[in-house]
Amino acid sequence: MATGAQSFYELYRRSRLTWVHSSIGLALTDTLDDLISDERINPQLAMKILGNFDQAITEALQKNVKARLQFKGSLDTYRFCDEVWTFLIKNVTFKMDSGSQSVTANKVKIVSCNAKKPGEGP
Repeated sequence: MATGAQSFYELYRRSRLTWVHSSIGLALTDTLDDLISDERINPQLAMKILGNFDQAITEALQKNVKARLQFKGSLDTYRFCDEVWTFLIKNVTFKMDSGSQSVTANKVKIVSCNAKKPGEGP
């Protein structure tokens, strides 16, 4: 396995703001790591698989999830850098539209980026 390809794959795992960091995404990346280590697939194929995973999860959530969530808190810090918004919110209360019990948190970090790649149309 080429060192450059492996480091590119690792960069993807660390930097992408995607579903790769969910439990199913972590299981997928662990499996891909094993396959790469056993030289059964190359890192480029793993990258393609992760890209397809990101797209499939995003589409499934857009089509199938109808629940709404509201939250309220005090904005502590915000920043916009490299097309990514970051918000740090204190004393946050979350409420689902189903009227279920609310959940509170002392601190919440929200990271938001455009779904389109830079240079793509609106």
